Amino acid sequence: MALSQKIERLLIVLGAVLVAGFVMLRIYGATGAWLGRIAFEADSAPASHRSPARQKAPPIGPDNIDFSLWSGKRIRAFEETLARHFEPPLALLDIPRIHLKVPVFNGTNDSILNRGVGRIIGTARVGGTGNLGIAGHRDGFFRALKDLKKGDAIELIAPNRAFWYQVDNIVIVTPDNVRILENRAVPTVTLVTCYPFYFVGDAPQRYVLQCSLKKSAPRTGGNQPNPVSLTSTIQ
Repeated sequence: MALSQKIERLLIVLGAVLVAGFVMLRIYGATGAWLGRIAFEADSAPASHRSPARQKAPPIGPDNIDFSLWSGKRIRAFEETLARHFEPPLALLDIPRIHLKVPVFNGTNDSILNRGVGRIIGTARVGGTGNLGIAGHRDGFFRALKDLKKGDAIELIAPNRAFWYQVDNIVIVTPDNVRILENRAVPTVTLVTCYPFYFVGDAPQRYVLQCSLKKSAPRTGGNQPNPVSLTSTIQ
């Protein structure tokens, strides 16, 4: 009897340790998942340009995401990525009209698109002169794209430079239409997601927004421009 009691206590202790470890892992994932975003929104900006409130702001995490348009499946998939390690994002995509801020990772595998959005491999680099393709899930971060219109502004924030674009073309194409990713006369960001947005099963089409570069500006040094004034020039 004494031996069985000892084994029972040992199992209880072991279970408590495993539960505590799991909780700590989730906390670590939730905190670390958005370090790249924090860096883009705070650390890359000059200290002289940060307000005291911004310097003391808490880390941005999953609690700051609006999941109202997301499917339950996509929310669960996002939560599962929080305990995984990711390379730092290439940039932060900011679309004020739909209140979307999402990290842009390199690649479009399942893990990346469950955590954020991804650069389509083979397209231009962030800040490059070609056509940068960015893909996202239609039932996650990119579902809000349905509410964008021509003329809307988007911002791509890299560690040292910010780029302002304007939506100038919205099309629906088949998945094999790669012409949407061809270079255009001006540097371009092309946002791609599956369509229809609420289709049950594998969506048969792609919803595409092409955005032309209007301005760019450094994010370090004393001559950083006011993003509001730049954005207003491309409305």
